[in-house]
Amino acid sequence: FRVDVIREEEGTLEFDMVGIDAAIANAFRRILLAEVPTMAVEKVFVYNNTSIVQDEILAHRLGLIPIRADPRLFEYRNQGDEEGTEIDTLQFQLKIKCSRNPRAAKESSDPNELYFNHKVYSKHMTWVPLGNQTDLFPDADFRPVHDDILIALLRPGQEIDVLMHCVKGIGKDHAKFSPVATASYRLLPDITLLQPVEDEAAEMLQKCFSPGVIEIQNIKGRKVARVANARLDTFSREVFRHEGLKNLVRLARVRNHYIFSVESTGILPPDVLVSEAIKILMGKCQRFLNELDSVPME
Repeated sequence: FRVDVIREEEGTLEFDMVGIDAAIANAFRRILLAEVPTMAVEKVFVYNNTSIVQDEILAHRLGLIPIRADPRLFEYRNQGDEEGTEIDTLQFQLKIKCSRNPRAAKESSDPNELYFNHKVYSKHMTWVPLGNQTDLFPDADFRPVHDDILIALLRPGQEIDVLMHCVKGIGKDHAKFSPVATASYRLLPDITLLQPVEDEAAEMLQKCFSPGVIEIQNIKGRKVARVANARLDTFSREVFRHEGLKNLVRLARVRNHYIFSVESTGILPPDVLVSEAIKILMGKCQRFLNELDSVPME
């Protein structure tokens, strides 16, 4: 078994897991989706909402905004606890009111020019420390992952005044707690040329696959096709539409080589999500082994 990191960009990680069974690969994917904890808005206290967005819809929209807060710093909130404490709750406030711009041109019809604060964005959410959170997290920057998430539209006189409680949870309970936008895997393609493919057939073969899969080399004045990078193939099976090519190629997959792609919502980096998922999987295995040891053998 081994893990090879192939590509790591901002918010995205691609890596290979080689030498495992499909059940383990799928368990790892499901843990990433549903069991790695995050912080999200759970309770919304609406003090004033005169916008056209109903309270329930507003609360739902706020709950789906990803919050940049490390869940490892917090505990799970006790069931039935309404208040929350500094160790299990993050508090945010959203207080904004729309007004007219007295300096706007009379003939203008652009809302951006006519009104102030007519668009309510996630950047308007501000962290309100609970208890001694200022001392517990002196360097913390708790805020939404993205500042430009549109929450509501207002018109003059309309306002929103709400208080939000963010708690720790997992995607199994609600999708808003899921830390990944996507977590998927596929088997490594295996493409074999059964006999030499040359000249026009080589060019046609190259067009049947994704760019970079088939490479054409010039050998002794002839164009000869070779498999350059089977990893880039998407298994379109286009090659089987051509009578002259379908018997020249064998498409297969490496059964124990999984290509994983993990895209984070921005709450935690994808490499941290992967390591946390591995810890959770190890914990599940350990609990299972402990259960087996506790069962008396006949």
